Amino acid sequence: MATVGQWISGARLRTLPMAVAPVIIGTAAAYDLGALHWGRAVLAALVALLLQIGVNYANDYSDGIRGTDEVRVGPLRLVGSGVAKPSHVKMMAFTMFGLAMLAGLGLVLASQVWWFLLVGAGAVLAAWGYTGGKNPYGYMGLGDIFVFVFFGPVATLGTTFTQAGEVSTAAVLGSISTGLIAVALLMANNVRDIPTDTEVGKRTLAVRLGDKNARLSYVVMLALSVALMLFIAPAKPWILLVLLLIPFMLTPSWIMLSGKQRKNLIPVLKQTGLLNLGFSVLFAVAMVLTAL
Repeated sequence: MATVGQWISGARLRTLPMAVAPVIIGTAAAYDLGALHWGRAVLAALVALLLQIGVNYANDYSDGIRGTDEVRVGPLRLVGSGVAKPSHVKMMAFTMFGLAMLAGLGLVLASQVWWFLLVGAGAVLAAWGYTGGKNPYGYMGLGDIFVFVFFGPVATLGTTFTQAGEVSTAAVLGSISTGLIAVALLMANNVRDIPTDTEVGKRTLAVRLGDKNARLSYVVMLALSVALMLFIAPAKPWILLVLLLIPFMLTPSWIMLSGKQRKNLIPVLKQTGLLNLGFSVLFAVAMVLTAL
């Protein structure tokens, strides 16, 4: 029987900033458009957080029963370590998905954007299909694309649209930037797991790119996430506040490029999640200052 602490560890809290960041950016973009609905923002955040926790448990279950997590470097996996029954972890994953759907229904009722029901259904299917089912797309190197789409444009622009009824250039570019940082976090995780993933036939993008190129792609994605904001700067000069993140990007980038021991890459996950959160906060501050 897994302890409460082990269940919390299995939720992978370090990944949660990746879920919150697009909601902050989307809400800030809605404010910039003259619309701000705190209730809808909270519901959007709940959807994102519950989906993220759900996909973390789902990945734990699916990778665990496939044997992918039997030999790995990194935090505890509930199924792979044997501390929890696979059926219990699967049940927890679907419980989180169910709660996310309830929060999503509340958001749809509040915003009256009914076609978002299809978006929500797609998000749940994508969350399970990452490592679940007979042909998980995460094992084919497509996980990075889905992470970018759902933790970038879908989550960000969905948040903006359910509040403002429209999107803006700032929202679109912000969604791309946060999506890139989310993919960078996934890349850091998958670079660490290249040896074990290769052994079990899990062909992530990191495996396909190879160790050196995968590490370099992490740095490129972080750089692009900041560089994209320069396109907004002429109209919204306060957006240059995101440049304050550059010094904090240097340490995880250096670790990715030079860390030889796989375990040395573990702190990069938390650092990248915080970078995404920091980016979203600075983006929001810039939108508020622009409106003053």
